[in-house]
Amino acid sequence: MIPAPTARLRFREMADTDLDRMADLLGDPDVMRFYPRTRTRDEALAWIEWSQRSYAEHGYGLWIVETHAGEFVGDCGLTWQPVGGRQVLEVGYHTVPAMQGRGYASEAARTCVDLALGPVGETHVVAIINPANVPSRRVAERIGLRVEQETEVRGLPVVVYGRVTD
Repeated sequence: MIPAPTARLRFREMADTDLDRMADLLGDPDVMRFYPRTRTRDEALAWIEWSQRSYAEHGYGLWIVETHAGEFVGDCGLTWQPVGGRQVLEVGYHTVPAMQGRGYASEAARTCVDLALGPVGETHVVAIINPANVPSRRVAERIGLRVEQETEVRGLPVVVYGRVTD
């Protein structure tokens, strides 16, 4: 179940042929500055494989995001993450530095949240964000998520933004 295209973006499943793009994205110190470290090429391949398993198991995962002209923007999608002893559906997003500041992350993330709370049938979606990651926090707020809690995930402090359907 791939999100419908937006005015400027399209989504597609990750493939092994995306390894160079994903290795560059996840290996970029700017993109990963709010993570404990950048990812290696092998870890980027594992990221792709994890997304592919998620498509098979859930029908969704992290997707490649491109402009309609085919320019690589980054990844965005829905994954299950542990928070406070339970699994929650998270919208996650990464944007290549050259495409940051154009509203692409908000556009892609909003589409994924709408998919989660609509056709997927979930009633709650979150974004798990490093407290210092102001740009990502702004994206969460722009797409209608609100702070639910401050906690730790995998031993790191996070702010959990969320939205619940009526």
